[in-house]
Amino acid sequence: MFFVVLFAAIAAFLALRLYSVLGKRTGHEQALPQPSEERVGAPPMPRTIDMPADARETGPRPIEPGAEDGLRALIAADPTFDVGQFVEGAKSAYRMILEAFWKGDRDTLQWLVEDDVRDAFFEVIDTREAEGHVVENRLVSIERAAISEINVENKVARITMRFDADVAMVTRDANGNVVSGSMSDAVETHDIWVFSRDLTGSDPNWKLSDTDEA
Repeated sequence: MFFVVLFAAIAAFLALRLYSVLGKRTGHEQALPQPSEERVGAPPMPRTIDMPADARETGPRPIEPGAEDGLRALIAADPTFDVGQFVEGAKSAYRMILEAFWKGDRDTLQWLVEDDVRDAFFEVIDTREAEGHVVENRLVSIERAAISEINVENKVARITMRFDADVAMVTRDANGNVVSGSMSDAVETHDIWVFSRDLTGSDPNWKLSDTDEA
């Protein structure tokens, strides 16, 4: 399944410290804060990314009550799993994947998403490039990120995340003319992303395996 706004610069710190690699448009618009200065010369992202051990989610509870049984099953299979670390990693991956999709960065998407999602993303990127369109979207803020479901089956863990975010969306043609959107207004988006990992494998990273609208 594929969501509307496709996974603004993400800080180099988040890219380097990420542990788990890890839209429905409502029509509600709001004024944007002034964009911060764009990063310059950011180092390349490593293929295995770690988060600090003391990272913890603050604010709203990062896991919904319905996911607690699945959490117990996951911890039984992988005692090192930490909810706070995972949610922070998922939020960083959400930014990374969206930015890579918008830029048409196939190399980054290749190692962040599973094959089915990769193929769907690449198809959209190919169409966009064939039409001469350039996307200048910007993730303004993630208002909420929470685990809504956890499943462990045949040693494969699948964690469903809900992201509520504000995104500025602009598409330009080959001449730089605005085809759609506006950078002066944000659109509310509501995404359901599923991240998967083989618990028996040596790769500690989670990959995006499914997407949908909330």
